[in-house]
Amino acid sequence: MYPIHRILVAVKDPRARSLPAVRKAAQLARALGAQVQLFHGIADPLFIDALGREVADIARIEQQRRAGYREQLEALAGPLRRHGIEVTTAVEWDFPIHEAVIRSAAKFEADLIVAECHARAHHVPWLLRFADWELLRCSPLPVLLVRSTRSYRRPGVLAAVDPGHAFAKPTNLDGEILRYASTVARALRGRLSAVHAYDPTASALGLSAAELAVPAAAQRVRKTAHAQARKLLDATLRAAGIPRTRRYLVGRHPIDAIKDVLGKSGSRILVMGAVSRARLQRVFIGNTAERLLDQLSCDVLIVKPREFKNRIARAGRGVQLVALPSGQAFV
Repeated sequence: MYPIHRILVAVKDPRARSLPAVRKAAQLARALGAQVQLFHGIADPLFIDALGREVADIARIEQQRRAGYREQLEALAGPLRRHGIEVTTAVEWDFPIHEAVIRSAAKFEADLIVAECHARAHHVPWLLRFADWELLRCSPLPVLLVRSTRSYRRPGVLAAVDPGHAFAKPTNLDGEILRYASTVARALRGRLSAVHAYDPTASALGLSAAELAVPAAAQRVRKTAHAQARKLLDATLRAAGIPRTRRYLVGRHPIDAIKDVLGKSGSRILVMGAVSRARLQRVFIGNTAERLLDQLSCDVLIVKPREFKNRIARAGRGVQLVALPSGQAFV
């Protein structure tokens, strides 16, 4: 298990009627004995007229807006404190918002970030909202992306592993995934399962198309691939304590395999790894995490390899000032 002592909750809208990210973070905090920080980042720019405005006026507006959000966060913190959870609140003027969250998490020395997923339609169906994906891509900390409004009640937790590293995962990432999945499952008294999607033609190297056209040969290839994948999976899960009945080995693409096993296992939390890629490669090709996330209704815990570096500057950007042309009203 991994110790999770501090949880930062990125609160997108403190005035929202339903805040499942806050509620679920509180469930985890109570189970783990962890501290919670409710954080709201203000990324909206302040518009100033072309003639400029007194520094004192800008400072007053900043202070008023910050105080308003802080009051709303304190209202959310009250019920959590009454349940024995140690809660602090923080509001920062900073942009872009995913960097603000990462900076605040570093300042709080968080072990986990909990964020609610933007639920909006996309022009490209498999692309997450920019802020959501950038948080997942850039955060060195694991991020629990809350997609379901249902509270946790002994939830199934599914760890997606890749023992063969067919999809270019770092060799230590499966261990990280299993440790976090085990921590969450035990804390919430849920069931831990694991899935490994493998290529059923992996052992066909060197065989001709004519040979593979023979049913007996094709069957031997599938059996060999399955046996090799089973050996790798069992070795990976040897110390995880997952019974064989909850080890899912599927000879399909990871996206199809994970979606299928989520339904079969009834899991409400998927734990998987993600490795950042170059911007163009990420947009036009994507990776398993990116293409899968927008198709799921369950919560997803994204884990990074230990050597992943935080490349976000520690110093915040502060308020963003935008000048309006002369004659336009100040907002």
